[in-house]
Amino acid sequence: MGVFAKRTKCKTRRRLRDVDQVQKDLTNARHLELYKETKAVEDLPGLGRHYCVECAKWFDMESTLVKHTKGKPHRRRLKELKEGPYTHKEADAAVGLWTDNGRPRAAETTEIDMM
Repeated sequence: MGVFAKRTKCKTRRRLRDVDQVQKDLTNARHLELYKETKAVEDLPGLGRHYCVECAKWFDMESTLVKHTKGKPHRRRLKELKEGPYTHKEADAAVGLWTDNGRPRAAETTEIDMM
């Protein structure tokens, strides 16, 4: 049925901050402050006191934050942050554009003869 496909198509409830945004938070304290100022303290769990910067998640109590830092999802996120965001060169290679001997080259295309 089409109803289920539409509902699962646009899940934004658990949308987290991207890796490049979190890296800016880690390097620049002002960037993190600006992000926290956009959130209303009354709406956050634990009134916004317990926050995991690496995962961009709010927690109710200090104990849940400590438990989270020992967990597998937090460790995966740390590994992802250590690898760093993609560069333009890697993005071009993923699309099919790459640099060969200093000259940019488009992906090989084949022409189809229509008779």
